[in-house]
Amino acid sequence: MTFTVEIRHRQGGFRIEAEFASEGGVTALFGRSGSGKTSVLRIVGGLVRPDHGRILVGDQVLLDTNKGICLPPHRRGLAYVFQEPRLFPHLTVRQNLGYGQWFARSRSSFADPEKIISMLGLEALLPRRPGLLSGGEKQRVAIGRALLAAPRILLMDEPLSALDEARKAEILPYIERLRDELNLPILYVSHSVGEVARLADHVVAMADGRVTGIGGASEILGMQTMATGRESGSVLEGLVRLHGEDPDLAAIELRGCCLLVPRGDLHEGQKLRVHIPAREVLLATAEPHGISALNVLRGEIQALTGSDGGAVDLTLLCGEEVLRARITGLSAKRMDLAVGQSIHAIIKTVALNAPGLAH
Repeated sequence: MTFTVEIRHRQGGFRIEAEFASEGGVTALFGRSGSGKTSVLRIVGGLVRPDHGRILVGDQVLLDTNKGICLPPHRRGLAYVFQEPRLFPHLTVRQNLGYGQWFARSRSSFADPEKIISMLGLEALLPRRPGLLSGGEKQRVAIGRALLAAPRILLMDEPLSALDEARKAEILPYIERLRDELNLPILYVSHSVGEVARLADHVVAMADGRVTGIGGASEILGMQTMATGRESGSVLEGLVRLHGEDPDLAAIELRGCCLLVPRGDLHEGQKLRVHIPAREVLLATAEPHGISALNVLRGEIQALTGSDGGAVDLTLLCGEEVLRARITGLSAKRMDLAVGQSIHAIIKTVALNAPGLAH
């Protein structure tokens, strides 16, 4: 199902201007805190009425300020997953899920409770109350409750931000299953490059209330200006090939180069996206020997730019892939690096951010 969003709105001294469309899958609103992502999501959900705007889901108009149309939240057919689970503490998991089903009764479409419970691994949790659940379990219940409302679009506002890294790793595979097995568009807000790289089909990058880029995850997240600070890096897509020499490894076939990773639950021919933080790329001016790193890519320096804290950001061309690295200014000076110079990029396997891998 397609949806279109056109918004102009002022909140005090902050102005939001956003226009984008999606054909389905996971569309991520991506940017730093304060960029306007959640404000856009709240407007789409009907929690805020904008000064000017038009929102369509399929052929239904949810908002058209020029025509005086502004459907209330309960009539939009959307479901909202907040940063906090917001479960009813006095109800069991089964009863909390039933609350979502109550909203579906007003529409012709119904979600399959058994399927949703199975997809989210909630069977053993049904008789419990929220106070006896972990943070990740609570969020899975909140997602299940939203899905059982049979929404046409699922809105997710940084649903993993309140979880520690272990709980995030626990819940990400469940969100991937929703993306892959349900024909349900998801509008997903996040400032995490790793999350967006792993989940999103399309990315709408935002800064200072405005859209600064729209495109595929690899295209948008791979741009240095979209992923500043500690998460700057590269997002590459390739196909999984099984490794003949070691059954515990798999190769990710990229354009003109490849990466070796732990096989985990990866399978032959699987399409995979990996996020390689720039800080996890080491550089050598000569081919390194006697090191434990599995991945050493030969490339050429395309650009060098100064960065925060005296660091230097480098853009490398390895095969046909663009790889980014961040090193100290002192290292760049000692190595006498220059544009056009041949270089070897050493990548730690654990820096690869993909389903089934350590990260």
